[in-house]
Amino acid sequence: MKSEVHAECLSGEHILLEPLSLEHIPALSLAVSDGELWQLWYTSAPHPDEMKEYIETALAAEKKGEALAFAVRDKLSGEIIGSTRICNWDQANRRLEIGYTWYAKRAQRTSANTEAKLLMLEYAFETLDVMAVEFRTHWHNQASREAITRLGAKQDGVLRNHKLLSDGTVRDTVVYSIIDREWAAVKQNLKFRMQKYHV
Repeated sequence: MKSEVHAECLSGEHILLEPLSLEHIPALSLAVSDGELWQLWYTSAPHPDEMKEYIETALAAEKKGEALAFAVRDKLSGEIIGSTRICNWDQANRRLEIGYTWYAKRAQRTSANTEAKLLMLEYAFETLDVMAVEFRTHWHNQASREAITRLGAKQDGVLRNHKLLSDGTVRDTVVYSIIDREWAAVKQNLKFRMQKYHV
């Protein structure tokens, strides 16, 4: 039986991860339009017109105990700059995935993603008590693969012909993970990387 857990606010120095709700539709529609992220064929960012359905799907998965979804708010500007999610949460086997992550173009290559991953990994290992956290990405999404490796995740393998995409192409999915005994070193590395963003 899956225990019901609701997303809670996770606060960092630069960003706030707040539980995703339908009230975020306008702000997230604006954020995803910065860079027209839905046009990037290797990401899963929604079109602004699909934002309501995107959020409803995330909330439905949360109700089943399979996900915890967040909107990412920039603390300095107060703006919503993206979204991320704990997903494919297998509570019985203490595993989950961090995915469905996208940021407005202006927030890319900033501290936002590093701090969001630090907050979510800390929550996963230290509050939800998982044994492993997975990350999955498109074989051709080199930037994402490099970012996942920089987090300290190790490649588990490649799921070939894993998914049929909306444009008719087939996705090979690269699977990475961080396991519980690696978490202390990964946390230290992420905190060290965050230091370069301190003013």
